[in-house]
Amino acid sequence: MKIASWNVNSLNVRLPHLVQWLGEARPDVVGIQETKLEDPRFPLAALEALGYGCAFHGQKTYNGVALLARDRAIEAVRLGIPGFEDDQRRAIAATIGDVRVINLYVVNGQDLGTEKYAYKLRWLEAVHDWIADELRAHPRLVVLGDFNIAPDARDVHDPEVWNEGHILTSAAERAALQRLLALGLHDAFRLHHDAGGVFSWWDYRQAAFRRDLGLRIDLTLVSDALRPAAVEAGIDREPRGWERPSDHAPAWVRLG
Repeated sequence: MKIASWNVNSLNVRLPHLVQWLGEARPDVVGIQETKLEDPRFPLAALEALGYGCAFHGQKTYNGVALLARDRAIEAVRLGIPGFEDDQRRAIAATIGDVRVINLYVVNGQDLGTEKYAYKLRWLEAVHDWIADELRAHPRLVVLGDFNIAPDARDVHDPEVWNEGHILTSAAERAALQRLLALGLHDAFRLHHDAGGVFSWWDYRQAAFRRDLGLRIDLTLVSDALRPAAVEAGIDREPRGWERPSDHAPAWVRLG
């Protein structure tokens, strides 16, 4: 089972890219973030025509998440974080085959000291408690998405700029991510790649993609029970170079 995550930054704009990539990469399961579509406008027919069932949780203009599964039922769908009051549609979970999948679009946080930063940390705390419950019920768990956190210095193009005082790399954000991992999750990419300089997001400004000034903030995390099965993981850089691209590239893990 190949499971992928992609922040498409508007499914309305990027649907042709998604269709092309699904045809080329042939993932079995995909978590999509930033669909930016109300549910009635979700392109269900176009994706079903490719053999993908869909579950989605969207809103106009902002946020929005979805799960796609090829030739597998999407069951026991959960929309949002249990017990966390939130108008922003950033989380969806479902059981696909014998794997539970949680798809997250983590809050950006804007800047340290802001209300949005405080909201990000509260949101991550709620996610921590939710994942702890999900792991007890579903040992075979994958948590994926745009985490808006670069795990360590290997995951940024310039550690002097992207330091513990910077949004996406601050000490509190990284500590929150480590708390999630401590529940019994593993960064699938790091199970297979130790080197730095491999990114999943590049700013649209300053020719960042051409200059490879990126961050690795799109993650696929596998539970203890799935760690032996995570035989391969990577990032598909190519779609970031297509015309009118998302600023993110798909990240994926293959379970053998």
